Amino acid sequence: MYFFLLNLALLDLGSISTIVPKSMTNSLWDTRAISYSGCTTQLFSFAFLIVAEYCLLTVMSYDRYVAICKPLHYGTLLGSRACVHMAAAAWATGFLNALLHTANTFSLPLCKGNALGQFFCEIPQILKLSCSHSYLREIRLIVVNACLVFMCFVFIVVSYVQILRAMLRIPSEQGRHKAFSTCLPHLAVVSLFLSTIMFAHLKPPSISSPSLDLVVSVLYSVVPPAVNPLIYSMRNQELKDALNKLMAGCFSQIIKYPSSAL
Repeated sequence: MYFFLLNLALLDLGSISTIVPKSMTNSLWDTRAISYSGCTTQLFSFAFLIVAEYCLLTVMSYDRYVAICKPLHYGTLLGSRACVHMAAAAWATGFLNALLHTANTFSLPLCKGNALGQFFCEIPQILKLSCSHSYLREIRLIVVNACLVFMCFVFIVVSYVQILRAMLRIPSEQGRHKAFSTCLPHLAVVSLFLSTIMFAHLKPPSISSPSLDLVVSVLYSVVPPAVNPLIYSMRNQELKDALNKLMAGCFSQIIKYPSSAL
C-alpha cells in the first residue's frame, strides 16, 4: 500500500506543478500568455498524470481487495515485482494516452484565434479553435478514453462490492471497523477524483458559463491533488493527535476571547 501511495504522491505533485506555477506567474505578472511549446508541454503533462493517477487508483482498489478478501495470499499476489509491474503499467498507460492526444490535438489546424477559455491548456478548449473536420479523430480518441475510464470504474465498483461482502462476514465489530478504515481513504480519493471530473465534463450546457467552467476546472485539476495527501495522512495517529490539539487550542482561544471591540 505504501509503495502505491508513493506513486500517488508523485503523480499529485506532478499535477500541481504542471498547472499552478504557470497560473501563479500569470497572476503575478498580470498576463494570460503561454507559448505554443509551453501549451503543448502542459497539455501532455496534465493528460499523462491525470490518466496515470486514475489507473493507479484502480490498481489500489485491487490492492485493497486482496488485502481484505484474500489476506493469506497477499504476499503471493502482490509481491514487490507485481507491485512494480502494476505501477509501471499505470504510468505507461498515462504516457501513451498523453502522447496520442497531444500529437493528434496539435496536428489540427487552429484557425479560430489563439485565446483559450480556460486558465490552462486542455483538449476541449483547443478543439474549439480548430476549423478542420480532422477533430473527429480526437473525438474518437476521447471515446476510447471514455471506454477505458468506464472499465476502470466498473473494476473499482466490483472490487468494493467484494470488499463490502467480505467485511459483512467479519464477526467482530472491531475487525469490520479496521477493514473499513483501511478502505476509507482510497474510497474518498476516488470519489473526489471522479465526481469533480464527471461534473466538469458532463454538466448540462444550460448551466455552463465562463466563470463556472473556471471554478469547475480548478475543482478537478487542483483540488484532488492538493487534498489527497491530507486524506491519506488522516490515518496517521500522530497527525490526528496534533490536529486535535490545534483545534482544541483554537477553540479555547475563541471561548476565552469571544469577541473583540473595534
